Amino acid sequence: MTSFADRLTAACRRLASPVVVGIDPRFEQLPEPLTHGVDPKNRAAVAAAYAKFGCEIIDVVAPLVPAVKPQMAFYEQLGLEGMQALKTIVDRARSAGLLVILDGKRNDIGTTAEAYADGLLGAESPWGGDALTVSPYLGNDSLEPFVKTAVSRDAGLFVLVKTSNPGSGQFQDRVFTSDDVTGKSTTLYGLVAAEVEKMSAASVTASGYGAVGAVVGATYPQQMTELRAAMPHTIFLVPGYGSQGGTAKDCAAAFDANGLGAVINNSRGVIFAHSRKPYAEKFGARHWQQAVDAATQDMIAELRAETTVGKLVS
Repeated sequence: MTSFADRLTAACRRLASPVVVGIDPRFEQLPEPLTHGVDPKNRAAVAAAYAKFGCEIIDVVAPLVPAVKPQMAFYEQLGLEGMQALKTIVDRARSAGLLVILDGKRNDIGTTAEAYADGLLGAESPWGGDALTVSPYLGNDSLEPFVKTAVSRDAGLFVLVKTSNPGSGQFQDRVFTSDDVTGKSTTLYGLVAAEVEKMSAASVTASGYGAVGAVVGATYPQQMTELRAAMPHTIFLVPGYGSQGGTAKDCAAAFDANGLGAVINNSRGVIFAHSRKPYAEKFGARHWQQAVDAATQDMIAELRAETTVGKLVS
């Protein structure tokens, strides 16, 4: 099989689209046609609504985007029924030709890390994830089992480097003196970035990118510029666009000169577009899938206009 980085890059180039749609269901925000008559205390019924919602989103966005990113927490919250809904969505996405990034932010050490990687990564795994988000803060020995599995199965990882949430700076922005030969001061996110880039550079394939990517938030464009320069072989997964305040211009530094090297996630702004302007007035809950389509196409157009992604348009 072709490597994850090469598959993702090829899909972005073919579609001239770097958008990842996050499938993060919240019962109270689902369109009314999917919740009508459903008891919110009935986990099986809510899970069935989540599965239908996710699959119908996939039906809309499959021709437009390279990947989807289910947030596992919303399915795990419902127990077994929720996990069955997640598996239905993953299978639907893969059958539609989409790459699946499982957003689980997993990590541990030793055999536990190996078990996470074995269960979640690759087409042959039970969950069939093309990629997985992971936390780096247990150190390199906790990442190595994930990297080994990802490379051997042509899957990918996205390591948390500079996240989009307002509190990320509490730890990630802490400055201290590095113990390397230069003795220069660095941030914690800078040290993590250097390690991720090493891992990615060691697994580079034809696209010029490796198996180990980085999560870098659109809400911190200055740090994104710094990290893009420091991580030339690393694909960025960029959260924070839309609902968290990030714009297409804020994402510009994530891309390389050819419009590749990054994918931009949007969850609430796409999947719940039927409830926000300008789509609520035009489509409403009854035509929620049309709202998803319009919001996705608008986001793609914005990124093409404000970043080097526009170079991918033939």
